[in-house]
Amino acid sequence: MKTKLIDCLRPLMLGAVLLSSAVHAAVQELDRVVAIVDNDVVMQSQLDQRVHEVQQTIAKRGSGVPPASALEPQVLERLIVENLQLQIGDRSGIRITDEELNQAIGTIAQRNGMSIDQFRAALARDGLSYEDAREQVRREMIISRVRQRRVAERIQVTEQEVKNFLASDLGKMQLSEEFRLANILIPTPESANSATIQAAAKQAGEVYQQLKQGADFGQLAIARSASETALEGGEMGWRKAAQLPPPFDRLLSSLSVGEVTEPVRTPGGFIILKLLDKRGGQSQVRDEVHVRHILIKPSEIRSEAATKQLAEKLYDRIKAGEDFADLAKSFSEDPGSALNGGDLNWIDPNALVPEFREVMARSPQGEVSKPFKTQYGWHVLEVLGRRATDSTAQAREQQAMTVLRNRKYDEELQTWLRQIRDEAYVEIKLPGAAQAAQ
Repeated sequence: MKTKLIDCLRPLMLGAVLLSSAVHAAVQELDRVVAIVDNDVVMQSQLDQRVHEVQQTIAKRGSGVPPASALEPQVLERLIVENLQLQIGDRSGIRITDEELNQAIGTIAQRNGMSIDQFRAALARDGLSYEDAREQVRREMIISRVRQRRVAERIQVTEQEVKNFLASDLGKMQLSEEFRLANILIPTPESANSATIQAAAKQAGEVYQQLKQGADFGQLAIARSASETALEGGEMGWRKAAQLPPPFDRLLSSLSVGEVTEPVRTPGGFIILKLLDKRGGQSQVRDEVHVRHILIKPSEIRSEAATKQLAEKLYDRIKAGEDFADLAKSFSEDPGSALNGGDLNWIDPNALVPEFREVMARSPQGEVSKPFKTQYGWHVLEVLGRRATDSTAQAREQQAMTVLRNRKYDEELQTWLRQIRDEAYVEIKLPGAAQAAQ
């Protein structure tokens, strides 16, 4: 198991059921309310369960575990804020279907390399029932959707903000390429004269020629380099392109993995770098397909068989010479492309459903496919062209957009959580915890 499963599930526990039996009421203490939160309550059982889980998490870190009384005020405050979000979700009509919940549970199990049965067993070992786990996931999904509607959908990032970020030092640093490097340093003393510098340049040139002829970089670094990483074969680890002084940033950008730079004079001597690996920032080329299609959908008045039959008739008419675009305008039920003669323009195949993508991939350019079915209905398609597009600039803009949106989301979320907490009616009934709600 890659991670402790209880850590994968945010513990949003069910309140205990109040005992109504007169017999049990006489001998068993009732669960009690520790906070009134607008139209709902937080129960002692919820607080106890969450405190216990927090203590478990702290213990796994090897730290001293605080007593429950020290954790209760802060944990209760978190439960209050979660409760408020769940109430907002309920008022907004947010519901999680069993299918969605099963899919989420399946994803959690898969991430931990388990089947559902193995997942159940692992939860039991961690002291958490499968039913409680499902309830935790359901509540977390509701909270996520509430935040999406109330916070994420309000966030806007302008084109100018993206441009400013890309031009900033911070933006260049975060989005620049990273290089894994090794170096060989032929040193020159701080007060070296011209003869000493020339001798060092000659040594560096000899090392460079040996490398070009296939000599092992690591062995030469151990034998000839004065760098502090010489005994590690010159290994320097990963470096951001934006952290490298000129001209190394420019030189490395033009190198392929495995190649070396020519010797470069620096204040400490002559340096040769080898590019061991690189990641991020590099050119991103993606395949695009220019395609058009006609979509026919089944409906209450047209059966599946009749839908397929109509698609086959349209296919026959196109093969007989009728214009694809005219038939698409008249018959296609894809509102996004019908008026354009079924033209989807240039599109990334990964944006399409698998069945459409597979038929498109095996269709020769200029040839109309036979009718085929997807979740949307019956299609015929024609590939008009294929191309490879360099999307590096577009990818960098999307990365910048993501960074800026995440930054704004974090800020806006904290503001919104404080707002709903301040506006709520909260009455804390836990002794000693009232001050934490102020």
